[in-house]
Amino acid sequence: MDLDGCVWIGDEVVPRAPEALAAWRDSGRDVVFLTNEARLSPEDHVRKLWRLGVRASAGAVITVGSAVQRHLAGGPPGRTAAVVGSRAMVNHVALGGCRVVNGTRAAPSALVVVLSAHDLLTYAELRDAVQAACAGAELVAAGRDATFPMPDGPWPGSGTVVAAVEYASGRSAVNVGKPAAEIFDAATDGLRDGPALIVGDRLDADVAGAAAAGLDAALVLSGVTTREEADAWTGTAPVAVAPTLADLLLA
Repeated sequence: MDLDGCVWIGDEVVPRAPEALAAWRDSGRDVVFLTNEARLSPEDHVRKLWRLGVRASAGAVITVGSAVQRHLAGGPPGRTAAVVGSRAMVNHVALGGCRVVNGTRAAPSALVVVLSAHDLLTYAELRDAVQAACAGAELVAAGRDATFPMPDGPWPGSGTVVAAVEYASGRSAVNVGKPAAEIFDAATDGLRDGPALIVGDRLDADVAGAAAAGLDAALVLSGVTTREEADAWTGTAPVAVAPTLADLLLA
């Protein structure tokens, strides 16, 4: 289950989403939340879910930060890393076995660069990331979403940061956020045996990512995707399209 555009928009819950999720769970089905939101930790998301009336535990929330941590843990430990990202993302990178060198003279020569959007983004972060990328650092993207929905209109997503560093350095980042199959594998690892359904509001991230992971997807239109865009989509079609989560799950 995606969060932004499905369960909430900013700090506003999508109407009847808590009721729909409660009914889904009461029918004996598992729910795991999967998000490209890079600014918050799984614990932050759990607190927000409870505040908006949705039951959740930290183990049921897989963020793109979790996916970055899992990806980095597969490499050599102790590598230096420059992180464009929030405190939550910095913590994930450190837990992935890297030594974060943000704000030090070692940042422009870091061996790993992690790229994500966050509210306190600075030019110095971009500068160090570009210099490290030009020197040959491994580039890891926490998703390529161009925007995410907010009550006052779309906000820039991690894809904008990734595009800036790729453009400046002439290098390409490895994406571990949606639509990469890796993050969907992380989300389905803890589910009981049986079919899994991905629910999201983005064709390019949720629906395409589900297809890459060999999973079915349903699309809700309460986030960034319009009905016209859904009708014009030429990729793997979602198994269902609904105005909101409640329309999808309570029908």
